[in-house]
This record gives sequence, C-alpha cells and structure tokens, in this order.
Amino acid sequence: MAKNRFEQVNEIQPDAITLVLKRDADGATGSVVMPAASSGGRLSNDQVSAPLPAQDAFRGAIRLANDVKLAIVVCDPDGVWKPEWGDLYQALD
Repeated sequence: MAKNRFEQVNEIQPDAITLVLKRDADGATGSVVMPAASSGGRLSNDQVSAPLPAQDAFRGAIRLANDVKLAIVVCDPDGVWKPEWGDLYQALD
C-alpha cells in the first residue's frame, strides 16, 4: 500500500491546512492552522489550534482536512515528522 505524501513548507499556506510541528522542552508538539482564505467565507481570521502532542496534532489535521476537503502541508523546522505518518517531500520551484 502506498504511503500518503505531504508537502513540507517553510510557512503557513493560505490554500491548505498547515500542520506546524515543533520540538521544545516539553517534547514534540504540533498545532493545526485552518486558513480563513480557504474557509469559503466561514472564517474571518485564520484559526490555530492549541499545541498538542505531535501525533495528536497530525491526526487532528487529517480529520479536519477530510471534513473541509483541503490538502495538508507540513511546516517542520525541527525534524519532528515520523516516517510512519507518510512521505514528506519538498516541492521544487
């Protein structure tokens, strides 16, 4: 079975749900950003979840993306991504 593929980005994207992963003193955490620009007028501002354990944030991003039919991109400057979640790639410009 093919793994899911997720694009790695350097900043929050206006046309996709962005999973932001970080590593700090508390361990690996993540937050999910739902862009107002892609909400079909339902949101006036981007919505950002509270920090969660990284795997919980990943699962939440998947659920949200399935609900609102948007792609997920990943901002992971600290290398938190786990290969079992899927393939992480960077698009060539």
